[in-house]
Amino acid sequence: MVQLIVGNKGKGKTKHLLDQVNGQVQSASGNIVYLDKSTKHMYELNNKIRLIDVSSYLLSDSDEFVGFISGIISQDHDLEQVYVDNFLKIARLEQEGSNIEPVIQKLDKLGEAFKINFYISVSLDEADIPASIKDKVAVSL
Repeated sequence: MVQLIVGNKGKGKTKHLLDQVNGQVQSASGNIVYLDKSTKHMYELNNKIRLIDVSSYLLSDSDEFVGFISGIISQDHDLEQVYVDNFLKIARLEQEGSNIEPVIQKLDKLGEAFKINFYISVSLDEADIPASIKDKVAVSL
């Protein structure tokens, strides 16, 4: 399952994501991974959450990002939740007009196949989300 937290830059998506992930730690039965573009939020995350600074891995396009996620899944059979902050930047989709739809659909398929929930912050207005994935919008800020 994929849930999107959408809103323009500076609307509070990261704070919402951090609050949500920290709230899930006690009730989660599996592992939680938080992907970000830096380690800036390291001390805001519960120490049971694995923070991965994606910028260290030299990803150059969205296909490599999906492969990176697949690699994380293959190494952690207890993975239950994946939080992705700054999605457009770390998935290499920040160019004007980039289509997030294929990447979200791939993540949704991975989530269904491996029983993983993805929570993704996207710096787009809800009106700019493609119609085919509008049902994935959980929060609009």
